[in-house]
Amino acid sequence: MRRMMLSLLAVSALAACGDDDDNGVTGPSDTPRVYNQVERLGNPLVSEVFLAKRNHGFHNAGMPATDVANHAAELRNFVKTVAGRQDNVANTLASVLLPDMLIVQANKPGNTAGWLTWALADGYGGRKLADDVVDAGLSAIFGPLLSTANVTQALVSDNVSANDKPFSTTFPYLAPAS
Repeated sequence: MRRMMLSLLAVSALAACGDDDDNGVTGPSDTPRVYNQVERLGNPLVSEVFLAKRNHGFHNAGMPATDVANHAAELRNFVKTVAGRQDNVANTLASVLLPDMLIVQANKPGNTAGWLTWALADGYGGRKLADDVVDAGLSAIFGPLLSTANVTQALVSDNVSANDKPFSTTFPYLAPAS
């Protein structure tokens, strides 16, 4: 009998143990949650084109507030040495692309150029999901957008004409994954 009581007590104690998962409540929790950022790609091409592969983890773990200090020199160096462009092009690109962040304005329709602001706030300088930002970025790096000196016309497009699926008409507007 004593053994059975101890077994029932042990089972009851184990059943009372939990993982502190809010007990099914979907509202705010007393326990702060910590998320690990895996990838940070606010402006297309910043990390993938301008930064050496060995620096991608450093960039991903960083914050926009430190982007200029941490990455501006490498970005400008790429533009001057790899792309063969002048200082004014390198400086302009660094000032527009850093900090590497994308501001989402969910109060604006996804089909307007103000939904995803890129370089400037309040919809000016923004972009639509359907905008070909990779081609725009490649054009700024290798094309005549900022300077007509040392243009490499063959590198101004990734030759991808459009998204393969239509975007949603409701927030967050992204096309469904398959």
